[in-house]
Amino acid sequence: MTPLVNRLEFEDFARSKGCLRIAGLDEAGRGPLAGPVVSAAVILPDDFSLNGVDDSKKVSEKKRELLAFKICEQCEVGIGIVTSESIDSVNIRNASLESMRKAVKMLDYKPDCILVDGNAEIDCGIYEITIVKGDSRSLSISAASIVAKVFRDRIMKEYSSEFPEYMFDKHKGYPTKKHKEIIAEFGLTPFHRKTFNYKLK
Repeated sequence: MTPLVNRLEFEDFARSKGCLRIAGLDEAGRGPLAGPVVSAAVILPDDFSLNGVDDSKKVSEKKRELLAFKICEQCEVGIGIVTSESIDSVNIRNASLESMRKAVKMLDYKPDCILVDGNAEIDCGIYEITIVKGDSRSLSISAASIVAKVFRDRIMKEYSSEFPEYMFDKHKGYPTKKHKEIIAEFGLTPFHRKTFNYKLK
């Protein structure tokens, strides 16, 4: 894991520009065949020093759950959700950007600056810095990636209770071999993205 001090570079740069409320932004759920895309906006407190915060893909599910709880306990957090129906309507790229805008709006107070994972601006009227691979380069974005992933996984587990045969609690909607086999046998649920290419064979 990149040392914590090296992952505050972008936050420090924003502060040098006079920004005080700096929110990291990341999404979860661009690649799945089912479920929403979920974004989180996280503003770290000045004394934030939680160990283990990194790109959510590098952290085990059990550790993510614990970290997400502590992040939500210590930080200001906003969550934005765009459903599978909306994803089909506007496409996944636009849905991801919209989920980020929603996450920013859900913060208690408007931030001065947003640090966005990736290379696309979300265009919400706030000074923003886009950071490729930001989930491993910015501590704020790392925290957002963990919260977004955990929040989305919980939604997929709820879907699993409604459609247990689809095993959403296991694959979280991603295009695994087992998920494709289930779709081939049972078809699509209301939670599946109808415009995605399934390539079942």
